[in-house]
Amino acid sequence: MTERKVKNIFVQGPITSGFIAEKIQSHSTQKNIGGHSIFLGQVRADAISGNTVLAIEYTAYEEMALEMMHTIRESVFEKFELTCMHVYHSLGKIHAGEICLFVFTSSVHRKAAMDACEAVVERIKKELPIWGKELLEDETHQWKENK
Repeated sequence: MTERKVKNIFVQGPITSGFIAEKIQSHSTQKNIGGHSIFLGQVRADAISGNTVLAIEYTAYEEMALEMMHTIRESVFEKFELTCMHVYHSLGKIHAGEICLFVFTSSVHRKAAMDACEAVVERIKKELPIWGKELLEDETHQWKENK
């Protein structure tokens, strides 16, 4: 297996549809890919104790998160036959309706791409030191819990 370099997954602000489209389009020249799987995480306007979430402000222990993501990436490449994987997570204030997480996996066959994408999303939620402060309409906040 080839050792892959640590990649920066962080994007300041929301992940735009143009950015997502650009990443997808960049794979159209790769003729060995038969399937892609994409997960887009979007900020919800949840109702919490009579208040609505207007946005989530994401912060991270970046250096540790990047090292942990590298470990996740390597283990997923070992387990699934992927041709590539891209992960982007927002930092800063992301409003309800905006995209905050983009995971994109590709492989020769669809099943590996789909299974790997799900595995990566679950591990990001459980393992990375990324925190979300839910900003509520009454100008209070609470820390988001991943479930």
